[in-house]
Amino acid sequence: MKIGFIGLGRMGSAMAANLVKAGHDVSVFNRSVEKSRALLELGARQAATIAGACDGEAVITMLADDTAAAHTAFTSNGIVGSLRKGAIHISMSTISVELSKNLAQAHAEAAQGFVAAPVFGRPEMAAAAKLFIVAAGDPAAVGACRPLFDAIGQKTFVIGTEPSTANLVKLSGNFLLASVIEALGEAIALVGKAGVDRHAFVDLLTSTIFPAPAYKTYGGLIADNKFEPAAFAAPLGFKDIRLTLAAAESLRVPMPLANVLHGQFLRVLAHGGDNLDWAAIGGLATLDASDGKPQIASA
Repeated sequence: MKIGFIGLGRMGSAMAANLVKAGHDVSVFNRSVEKSRALLELGARQAATIAGACDGEAVITMLADDTAAAHTAFTSNGIVGSLRKGAIHISMSTISVELSKNLAQAHAEAAQGFVAAPVFGRPEMAAAAKLFIVAAGDPAAVGACRPLFDAIGQKTFVIGTEPSTANLVKLSGNFLLASVIEALGEAIALVGKAGVDRHAFVDLLTSTIFPAPAYKTYGGLIADNKFEPAAFAAPLGFKDIRLTLAAAESLRVPMPLANVLHGQFLRVLAHGGDNLDWAAIGGLATLDASDGKPQIASA
């Protein structure tokens, strides 16, 4: 397929590379042009503008937040104004339910397709083409995107025909992951202060009652107190919890634990933890239980 790819962070660069390797004709655009060099060496083409990435059958966006996603879509010569009729915008970013609904409406009015397809997985999974994709949209449009999904993920879950449902599912999943991180952090702090080996505790948990990858990944990071370099930065985790709470308010669903997580992420950021992995909220309980009370940013 002839496609455009906009947003070349760690996740986006890996995804775009796998699309090129799978034989797709990929034009890439990023505000920082230097991020596209490795992709150009693989065989991707450089798009000089957003519009330049919108001349094919589809364009994929993998952007950090609502502000970037909305600007890319709605700016003059943006995606909505540049994509041809019948072409598809595939939004793989973690964005708000509200913005997803606005994008779906705008693309429908422009006779374009819109599929929301956020992903689960950290950068190493993106590099290995092992992401899990949550897709929603018109069945024909989702079907047309299958070759692209197959190139970057190990499995695609089609949630429904309303694109915003995929974004709600993604936010709900990230809420659960953040909850796991917080719970692990508290449990590890408790046994650690009693003198139990933190790594032995994590090994016990992940070899018995909690063998899931999330417990192994985040349990190891918390036990090591290692939150740099960030695979998924704390500000992004904070953003996702804010969007989860906004969706919960709209649907009138009480989420008390999400409010706790909101406060924990704010604590990390208040102490200068913008460059830390979002797993840093799992280090707060250990810091609170310590005698020296070191700054979170030094973890």
